Amino acid sequence: MLNPDARLAANIFDTPETAPTRDGFGKGAAEVGKADERVVVLSADLTESTRAEWFVKEFPQRFIEIGVAEQNMATVAAGMANYGKIPFFTSYAAFSPGRNWEQIRTTIALNNVPAIVCGMHAGVSVGPDGATHQMLEDIALMRAMPNMIVISPSDSEEGRKATIAAAKAGKPVYLRFARDKSPIMTTPDTPFEIGKANVLWKSDAPKVVIIATGPLVHNALLAAKELENEIQTTVINVHTIKPLDEATILSAVQNVSAVVTVEEHQVNGGLGSAIAELLAKNNPKAIEFIGVQNTFGQSGEPKELIEHYGMGVRSISEAVKKALSRAVK
Repeated sequence: MLNPDARLAANIFDTPETAPTRDGFGKGAAEVGKADERVVVLSADLTESTRAEWFVKEFPQRFIEIGVAEQNMATVAAGMANYGKIPFFTSYAAFSPGRNWEQIRTTIALNNVPAIVCGMHAGVSVGPDGATHQMLEDIALMRAMPNMIVISPSDSEEGRKATIAAAKAGKPVYLRFARDKSPIMTTPDTPFEIGKANVLWKSDAPKVVIIATGPLVHNALLAAKELENEIQTTVINVHTIKPLDEATILSAVQNVSAVVTVEEHQVNGGLGSAIAELLAKNNPKAIEFIGVQNTFGQSGEPKELIEHYGMGVRSISEAVKKALSRAVK
């Protein structure tokens, strides 16, 4: 059953409201901009797509249009952070952190300055834009970088909270957002803290823990509901992939037989890898990894691509059974 402590929306299994997680950035940036005049937003000629336009309407004097120059944008943001500003810099994730990874590493992470990388249109659910714009390696790139916090919001409301929290973190942060609309599961009352995972689904005697991030958390919940009379599960929303909430995860897996990880990202180097590293050191389990299996994307409708690449509800349910079948008896 849904965990009442998570204070989720009442209609998430029926007719949930939907919005892109990038909307959460637009709302959060405008909100935190009112609270802190040090907040500035930079764009690489993608003001509308990234929702930076919502900040621009409120604070045009604190917005900088860099142009199609993500490498320059990262360096400008680093300089502004060094002089006391809190810069959010925005582009498609394929280009930031995809194109400007070295600038982010050298000028932001190495100096440990509070510049915030906002990677939009991540995952295959970008849809018709195709493989060149379907960033599937960004979590791996950013979680490997020292000093970097990595956050992948599950819905637009969590995206809003993550944006506000990032401004207060005082460290480099990567925020990952999606283009397509997805169900809004969380509410203003749902707890959110950087580095603290949320248990969204609890069973009396779970056999498998499903650990998910990003908009696919909703698919994980649908799979748990589908399986509830057959296999009891726990579902954890890991919105912060780095630092990982080791205590919550290790507590949840203590008495289960298997784990399934779910992410709209390459299975190599992302959330699943982070979980596998943690469990290998502390409590090894049979694991199945839901995500893109070492291939590039292609053009298509978002929902079709999610199914094609094995990230739909049925694939998660099957992965739960497969992981359980491999578990040590």
